[in-house]
Amino acid sequence: MFSLRALVWSLLQAVFVATFDVAEQRVLTLQDPGLVLRRFIAGPSDGIWNVHAIHAAAQASGLDIWQVGPSYLDVRLPAANESLDALTRFAGLQYSDSIIPSSLVRPQTLSGAQANWNLSSLSNTTFHSTYHSIEDIGVFVKELLDLYPDNVELVRIGHSSENREMFVLEISKDKGLRGRPLSMKKKTGFIISGAQHAREWIATSTAMFLAHALLAAPSESYSLAPLLSSYDFYFILLPNPDGYVFTWEQDRFWYKNRQIVGPNEKCIGIDTNRNWGHKWKPTARFPAFRDNLTLGVGTDPCSHWYPGHRAFEAPEVNNIANYITTLPNLQAFVDLRSYGQMISAPFSYSCKKTPKDAEDQIEAALGATRSIKATHGTTFTTGTLCSMLYKAPGNIVDYMYAKAGIKFSYAVHLRDTGTYGFLLPPEWIRPVGEETANMIKSIATFIANRKF
Repeated sequence: MFSLRALVWSLLQAVFVATFDVAEQRVLTLQDPGLVLRRFIAGPSDGIWNVHAIHAAAQASGLDIWQVGPSYLDVRLPAANESLDALTRFAGLQYSDSIIPSSLVRPQTLSGAQANWNLSSLSNTTFHSTYHSIEDIGVFVKELLDLYPDNVELVRIGHSSENREMFVLEISKDKGLRGRPLSMKKKTGFIISGAQHAREWIATSTAMFLAHALLAAPSESYSLAPLLSSYDFYFILLPNPDGYVFTWEQDRFWYKNRQIVGPNEKCIGIDTNRNWGHKWKPTARFPAFRDNLTLGVGTDPCSHWYPGHRAFEAPEVNNIANYITTLPNLQAFVDLRSYGQMISAPFSYSCKKTPKDAEDQIEAALGATRSIKATHGTTFTTGTLCSMLYKAPGNIVDYMYAKAGIKFSYAVHLRDTGTYGFLLPPEWIRPVGEETANMIKSIATFIANRKF
C-alpha cells in the first residue's frame, strides 16, 4: 500500500524541487573582463542532455567545469575572445554567458597586522567586507579567543595532507565545553562546516560570519547569541586547509585537497566531499538529462571529482569524522558550499532512496528558505541533494545523517546562481552572512520548538 509518508514526500518533491528563480543581481562595471562563465542549457528539443560529451569537450579545451545541474552545465572559459573549437559541435545548444572581471580572482586585502577589524562588534567590523587568507583566519580565531574567553574554545583535531594543523571552534554560553560537567552537557549540538572544496571562498567567509554572529551582543542586528541558551556550536572553518592555501598562492580555482594519491600519478588531490564512508564508490557520476543514465568520470586522479582509492583516505575527512564521534546530542549539520542558492537534504548517493526523516528535513528547509528570502529577497530552492544536482556517493551530508545520526543534515549552496559563480564579489560577503544567519536561526528554532 502507498503510505501516507511516501505520498507526502512525493508531493513535497513535486512542489519544492523547482527550477531556479534567479533574482536580479547587480553586475559590476567591467573594466577588465578576464573570464567568461558559460551556462549550457538543455532546451525542450535537445533530446538527451549529454553532460558527458560536453564534459569531454571542455576537458579537451582545457576548460573548467564549475557546476552540473539536472538541466544545465556551467563552464569557465579563460577569456571572452578565447577560441572554443572543441565546443563548436554543441553550437546548437542554448547557452548564456556571464563576464567576470579578472580583478575578482585576486582580491586586495589587508593582513591582520595592518587592519583594524574591531571584532568586538559584528555590525561595525570591517572584517566581513573582504576574503581572507589562512593567516588572516588565524588572526580572526585568536581575536575571538581573546575577546570571548568564556564562550570560545579551540580544539585541535589532527593534521592535513601537507601537515597543517586542523582545528574546530567550539562556541557555547558556558565556559569551556571540554571542562563542563556531564550534568551540563545536555544542549543540542549544531555543526557548521566551511569550504570542503577549496575554491568556494564564500563558504569559509560565511562560516566566520556565523561564528562571529553567535558572539555578538544580542542587541546587534543578525546576532545569533540567543541560540547559545539551547545549542552548542562547532565550527570547522577550514576542512580543506591545504587546498584553500593553494587557491590563494597558486590556482584560484583549485577544488580538491593536496594529497599525493600514488607514486606514479601525474595529478594529486582527492575530492573530500566524495571520500566519506557512507555508500562510497570509486567513481564519480553525473546524470544524463531526461533519462536514468549515469556516466562515470571519477576514476581519473586528474578529475575534480576523484573520490580516492577508499573511503576516509583523505586525512582531513578522517580527522573530522573522528572528532564528530566525540560530540554529544548532535541534531544539526550544515555544510556551506558555493554556488546555486539551494538547501539540500539527504540523500546524495541515490535519487530513489527517501530518508525516514524526509518530511521533517524538508519542512525545516522550507522555513529556512523563507527566512533567507525575508532578509534580502534572495530565493533559494530545496529538495534532496541528488535531485538538486546529481548522484554523488561518499558525500558528507549522507554520512552525517546516516552514520553520525544527525537528523537535520544539509548542504547549503550559497549565492549566486551563475552570474559570478565561485568569484562572488566581496561586497556580497556580509549580505550572504546575514541571510545565512537567519537561515541558521530558522533551522535551530524549528528543532528547538519540536524538541526532537
